[in-house]
Amino acid sequence: MFDSLPLAPPDSILGLGEAFKKDPNPNKINLSVGVYKDEQGNTPVLASIKEAERRLLEAEKSKGYLAIEGLADYGSQVQAMLFGKSHEIVTSKRAITAQTPGGTGSLRVAGDFLRKHFPMAKVWVSKPTWANHTAIFAAAGLQTDVYTYIAANGQGLDFDGLIASLEKIPAGDVVLLHACCHNPTGIDPTPEQWKKIAAVVKSRGLLPIVDFAYQGFGDGLEEDAVGLREIVAQGVEVLVCSSFSKNFGLYGERVGALTLVANSAEAAERALSQVRISIRTNYSNPPTHGGALVAAVLNDAALRQQWEEELAAMRTRIHKMRHLFVAEMKKLRPEKDFSFLINQKGMFSYSGLTNLQVDELRTKYAVYVVGNGGRINVAGMTEQNMPALTKAIAAVL
Repeated sequence: MFDSLPLAPPDSILGLGEAFKKDPNPNKINLSVGVYKDEQGNTPVLASIKEAERRLLEAEKSKGYLAIEGLADYGSQVQAMLFGKSHEIVTSKRAITAQTPGGTGSLRVAGDFLRKHFPMAKVWVSKPTWANHTAIFAAAGLQTDVYTYIAANGQGLDFDGLIASLEKIPAGDVVLLHACCHNPTGIDPTPEQWKKIAAVVKSRGLLPIVDFAYQGFGDGLEEDAVGLREIVAQGVEVLVCSSFSKNFGLYGERVGALTLVANSAEAAERALSQVRISIRTNYSNPPTHGGALVAAVLNDAALRQQWEEELAAMRTRIHKMRHLFVAEMKKLRPEKDFSFLINQKGMFSYSGLTNLQVDELRTKYAVYVVGNGGRINVAGMTEQNMPALTKAIAAVL
């Protein structure tokens, strides 16, 4: 039966990672997959995570199943990170949180939940957005459409176009918003712009899904939550899809969460009962280890401080690489201004490279960048690979 199956194309991002591994060039540079690298080009295990893991392994007595929604303590810590520990949403118990296998798992659970209970709702995503967003919602049986996001020059936010697009979305539809460090552009709204976005979401009667994959990678843990908190300040219901792959360095542990904010504690409990069904018919219950690590770090004052310092160091290194890249490109191609990259946030930047230039970077210089805007993973840049990288980009411009 399987002989007639067609060969599926490789994933647009993960497929590049596989091609990179097979590339024999000893000087190859991978700026495609969204994974943080340190100055030596390694993806480190955070010291705070190592210590939490040591403690957990010493104290662990069982490998039993978790509840369908995962660790209760993990859920509490996730909500505190999103809204603040004493926020009314938390104290009134209007939010429920389910532990999921990564942010991707969270999005899929949200998609299944929406398809079952709001089958006519369309999901609107930014143009552009993470390539997997539309695929996830399509796999859940939902229709998707796009709203305006990036400016025509590819270097900033088309805020007027964004608002105009949101104001045309029918009431009851779903709008997916990136909380911070927009993937793939790195272009975020300002706090004042978030106020206007939140007001339009409220006035149009939209249900927002906030993809929060990079909390702490933009300006800081609290600063990066401004957009989400502006939305909930409007009193709207919301779904939040969290990922802790980047800010805790737990890529392989698949640690995420789906948080739903309702208008009352009773409505939240009813929603949780339905989310449980979506989870039960998918992966039954989440894995323990990664969630337990996150909860252990956030529950211990010393470990949390250590983690926040490590997170700040990662964020600072990314900022440093942005400035270094812009400075080096100015030397090599002074007529081409890359300073807009400094204003972008998080791991990714839209470089403006064409698909032809991206192909030439890969085939001639073994530099791997995602096409359709030339999305660069800034966290993959180092002082060591910067000269070769900038020379290659200068050559293909």
